[in-house]
Amino acid sequence: MRGFAWTIFTVVKITVRVKLEPSAYQADALAATLRACNRAANYVSEVAFESGEKRRNGLQPMVYRHVKDEFNLSAQPAVRVVKKVCDAYATLRANIRAGNLGPKGGSRRNKAESKPVVFREGAAQAFDDRCLSWQADQRTVSIWTTAGRLKGIRFVCSERAAKMIADQRQGESDLVLRDGAWYLFATCELPVPLVAEPADWLGVDLGIVNIATTSDGTVLSGRRLERYRFHSWAFAQLGAFVEYKAQRAGVPVVHVNPANTSRQCSACWHTHRQNRVDQATFACRACGTTMHADVNGSRNIRHRAADAWKRGAVDRPSST
Repeated sequence: MRGFAWTIFTVVKITVRVKLEPSAYQADALAATLRACNRAANYVSEVAFESGEKRRNGLQPMVYRHVKDEFNLSAQPAVRVVKKVCDAYATLRANIRAGNLGPKGGSRRNKAESKPVVFREGAAQAFDDRCLSWQADQRTVSIWTTAGRLKGIRFVCSERAAKMIADQRQGESDLVLRDGAWYLFATCELPVPLVAEPADWLGVDLGIVNIATTSDGTVLSGRRLERYRFHSWAFAQLGAFVEYKAQRAGVPVVHVNPANTSRQCSACWHTHRQNRVDQATFACRACGTTMHADVNGSRNIRHRAADAWKRGAVDRPSST
């Protein structure tokens, strides 16, 4: 069982997706640009792998001129390609450290470490403000391509998304080709509302058979998740999604110690290992309370969160 960690943010980052409506010529130019960028990325990846230099400051001088001349990239796209490769190797290292590719000497880890990172010709490419500009009120973008700067590419999105792009967009935007359609994914930073004083708490118990069970009795099964995918994805991603949504709504998230939440009775607090009859059943030996074991655990988590908040044992955001 695990809980969620509370983190204080002044802003929350969200990704806004817009669909591009390029002409045939514009679509061809965008496709050619992705191919050039990803072919260049594969070259840079091979150099990084063979040389062992995967830091951006060390790798960029080794490949910059060749990337520009050989793959017809201008200065800034060439820089973004190098960063893309360095980020990919950083992600690989993080997955290895986290054990997501199995133990040292295992087949999956050996396969990942034995060859350079490879990029598909149609893989997404990041563009910064030197390569891409938005005209949100006109619903158009201007973007650098290997065929020159393309202006007036139309895009469609909701009014709310257009306003966020106009007022709160920050950093890079990713050009994506998905199922024959073109998209831009823009990063926007939204201010986080003040956290309200909670009137009550919702306990969330995380497990393997049931990925999440809440103290109001909702049970979400995890049976369809493969074991390795569960450990590498579900806990971290579900926790991140909950925190992200909570931050936008001004709702606090508290991490609690899950020790003995599966053995403690949420009604009378009696704790005994035999209270947990089996995976699905909790039956208190003291008061006779019987319920779904994960529901009981989530109610204990709820109680602990309320107590931690009341005692001031968790970080709280400033009220100013």
